[in-house]
Amino acid sequence: MIEAEIIDIEVHDVRFPTSMWQIGNDSLHTNSNHACTYVIIHTNTKYKGYGIATTLGRGNEFVVQTCKLLFRFVKKRTTTEIYSNFASFWRQLTTDVEFRWLGAECGVVHLATAAIVNALWDLWARIEDKPVWKLLMDMTPEQLVSTVDFRYIKDVVTEEEAIEMLKKDQSRKEERKKILESKGHPAYTADIGWSFSNQQIRSACKKFKKLEFKEYKIYVGPTIPVSWKKCNLIRNVIGKRSDKILIVDANQFWDKDEAIFSVKSFNKTRPYFIEEPTSPDDVLGHVAIRAALKKLKYPVRVSCGETCANRVLFKQFLKFDGVDFWNINVSRLGGVNEALAVYFMAKKHSIPVWGHAGEVGSGEMIQHLQIWNFICLSEFTDIKIEYKSQQHGYFEDPVFIRNAAYLLPNRPGFSTQLKNKCIMRWSYPEGTRWKYLFATKRFKNELNYQKKLR
Repeated sequence: MIEAEIIDIEVHDVRFPTSMWQIGNDSLHTNSNHACTYVIIHTNTKYKGYGIATTLGRGNEFVVQTCKLLFRFVKKRTTTEIYSNFASFWRQLTTDVEFRWLGAECGVVHLATAAIVNALWDLWARIEDKPVWKLLMDMTPEQLVSTVDFRYIKDVVTEEEAIEMLKKDQSRKEERKKILESKGHPAYTADIGWSFSNQQIRSACKKFKKLEFKEYKIYVGPTIPVSWKKCNLIRNVIGKRSDKILIVDANQFWDKDEAIFSVKSFNKTRPYFIEEPTSPDDVLGHVAIRAALKKLKYPVRVSCGETCANRVLFKQFLKFDGVDFWNINVSRLGGVNEALAVYFMAKKHSIPVWGHAGEVGSGEMIQHLQIWNFICLSEFTDIKIEYKSQQHGYFEDPVFIRNAAYLLPNRPGFSTQLKNKCIMRWSYPEGTRWKYLFATKRFKNELNYQKKLR
C-alpha cells in the first residue's frame, strides 16, 4: 500500500430543493430537502478520499461543523496507520469522552463520523485501484474482520465467528460474482409515491413497470383512507400476480396500535412488508406489531434499519425477534465499518439485508456493500437495493440501472465523488442555484438565524 499522510479536509454543505417537487416528502417528513455533508480528505499524495453523510436539509450545518471538529483525530495520520488497525482507529473516532457525551454513537456526531469514515474507505479503494466492493471481496477474512469494532455485540457475533463465516463461503465467490456481472444486483423502486397526486403515482408505476421492476414501495398517507387508496391504486396498476410486490413504508408515522390497525385496513392489497411502522427506537413496539401482522389473512412482514443509529440497536431487534428484514443505511451508521458489523450479525441469525438508498449518494454507496454481501456472505439470493432516480447525475461515478438491477461499479473508490458543478450550484447557501432561489423568494436562507443570534 502507498503510505500517504492525511493533511487537510474540506467539508461542504450540499442541499437540493427537493420539496419543490414533493420528492422526499411523506406524511412525517413534510417539506424536506435532500442534502448531504460532503467530505474531501486530502493527503500528501495525488490521492483524495470522498465521503458522504445524508440529511434532510435543515441542520446539515451541524454535521458539517462536527466533521471539522473530528478532523483532529485524523490529521497527520498515515493510511498505513489507519488501515492496518481500522477497528482501533474507528473506536478512537467514536469514543472521545467529550464528543461522546453529546450522543454515544448516535446523532450528529455519528453522522459526521460516517462522512469521515466513508471518505477513508473511498481513499483506501482509490489507493488500491479498486471499487470498494472489490476491495472488500479481495481481503482475507482476517483482514476484513479486523476493520470491525465488535464491542457491545460479542454476545451476538464474535470476530472468530465472522472470520469463519467468510472462510466458509470462499468457494462460491467467483460464481456469485459472475451472476452479478451478468445480471446486476436486483433493485426495487421507491420512486412511485411520495406525497404525490394519484395521477403522479399511477404514471410512476406504469413507468417502472415498463422498466421491469417487480417491487414497488409506497409511503403511507396522513390518514388511513389515504393510505388505503394509495395501496389499492398501486396494486391495480402493477397487477395482482404474486411476483408483483407492494412494499409500504410508514417512515415512523404511527404509534404501535395505530400501525397494527392501519396495516389491517389495507391488508387486502397484500403488502409484502411494512417498513419503519413506528419509532426506530421502539424495539418492543416492533415486536408487538410483527406478532399481530403475522396473524392477518395476508401476513405482513416487518422491516427497519434506515434510521437505526448503531449496531447496538440492531442487536436489540435481533435479541427480541422484532423484524423480518433489515435495511442498511451506511451514512446513518458509523460508516462502512459499523455496517459490516450489522451484516455479520444478520448472517449469523439468517436475517435478509436490503440496501437503503433514499438520499443523496446513498445508492452510490450501498451498492458496494450489497454487492460484497451477495458475493461473500449472504445466504439469500433475493436481497434488494432501493432505487430512487434523484441526484445521480451529479456524481462522477453514478449508479447505473438496467433491467431493474444495479450494474457493478468498476471505477476505483466508493462512488462518492461529486462533480465540481454540483458544489458550485448547490453548496449551501453560497451556491449559484441557491442564490437564485433566495433572490426569487422561493426559499429563505436557513442559516440567517446565525446572524440574528449575534
